[in-house]
Amino acid sequence: MVKKLVLRKKLQEIIQYLDNEDIIVLLGARRVGKTTLLLQIKNFLTQEKSVEENNIYFLNLDVIDDLMIIKDQSSFIKYIKSRMGKEKIYFFIDEVQRLENPGLFLKGVHDLHLPVKFIVSGSSSLEIKAKTQEALTGRKKLFYLHPFSFDEFLSAKDEKLRVIQQKGDMSEPDKKALKNYLKEFMVWGGYPEAVLEDTRERKIKVLEEIYNSYLDKDIINFFKIEDQIAFTKLVKILASQIGNLVNIAELSLTLGVKNTTVKRYVYALEGTFVVKLIPPFFKNTRKEITKMPKVYFYDNGVRNFALKRFEEFDERDDKGPLLENYVFSALQKDLRTFDTIFFWRTKDKAEVDFIVEKDAILPIEVKAQRIQKPIFPRSLLGFARRYGIKDVMIVNMFFEGMVEKHDTRIHYTVPEKFKI
Repeated sequence: MVKKLVLRKKLQEIIQYLDNEDIIVLLGARRVGKTTLLLQIKNFLTQEKSVEENNIYFLNLDVIDDLMIIKDQSSFIKYIKSRMGKEKIYFFIDEVQRLENPGLFLKGVHDLHLPVKFIVSGSSSLEIKAKTQEALTGRKKLFYLHPFSFDEFLSAKDEKLRVIQQKGDMSEPDKKALKNYLKEFMVWGGYPEAVLEDTRERKIKVLEEIYNSYLDKDIINFFKIEDQIAFTKLVKILASQIGNLVNIAELSLTLGVKNTTVKRYVYALEGTFVVKLIPPFFKNTRKEITKMPKVYFYDNGVRNFALKRFEEFDERDDKGPLLENYVFSALQKDLRTFDTIFFWRTKDKAEVDFIVEKDAILPIEVKAQRIQKPIFPRSLLGFARRYGIKDVMIVNMFFEGMVEKHDTRIHYTVPEKFKI
């Protein structure tokens, strides 16, 4: 397969901030395509903004020579000033977490108000946040890059089909092809390198390299986690429990480690964009669950690699969890930084998979079966009545449309068209 360049949706968000003074900070897991996106921004500057190549500098701090250029702040300021001319210059800094304190470092340079625009990237949310959050308050614009969305995946696989889908009114063969791509995506995930490989063996090899690199560089080197066996076992347990409540005490007993150790491991997994804990939505503390979160993986492929499970989607016994994780991942990629994802569960076991607080509250239920006609989940409608919600959504594998019941509009959609 010829490897192709997929323009990331995040590019359109970022280029709106290239003309102001804010430092652009791009965070994401290893090998989700941050360096490629930086190069796409660079190409935009040269091709669309007519910025001269000699006014753009690209430093990769994994490269020792580049790190030496920037390691000392005073020396770096001289380095910048010696390259200043009549036009603004642009500095791309990849793997900025290699600096001892990137926040203070960049703050000092930024506050000189030189004609310089910084675009920086980092692989660890916790590492970057801890070192930049306070120092760069009011001086940064933060973006998160995740693995491919399904739309980006489709662009990599079959751009013509992606365009046909956007136009609507698809033929039955096109619908079938689209559904097959969806099923592939739900098994293998959206890491660009895995998507662009064309054999099962190569895809597994890429996911193995991503996972092992993550363990070596983030877990061992940064978080200093020595019990790799317990940590790896935790990842497998969480992978087998996507969409379920996370009970720290039970995990502690299973792993044979302290509660505080489990919390630290989960904290590391969240901070490095492997898993996400979503909190419960509640107003009534006597009747609704208020504490334990549910767990999801940012990427289905990494989740399946942790379990060493790559059966075809139609042959699996975990279709429901995979589809639910797909919906979570799609929400995470599309929501704004101030939007929030919850779930809802009562002590009587009534449950709604996702409660999204965006411009309004939207409850979402996920059903993996082929629904042929409208269904009316009691918990979903119960939540709508309790909180006065007029619109709810059911994501399923087949049925589409909208039905009203008890003054509630129920929107049925399929995963390949899911968006809010």
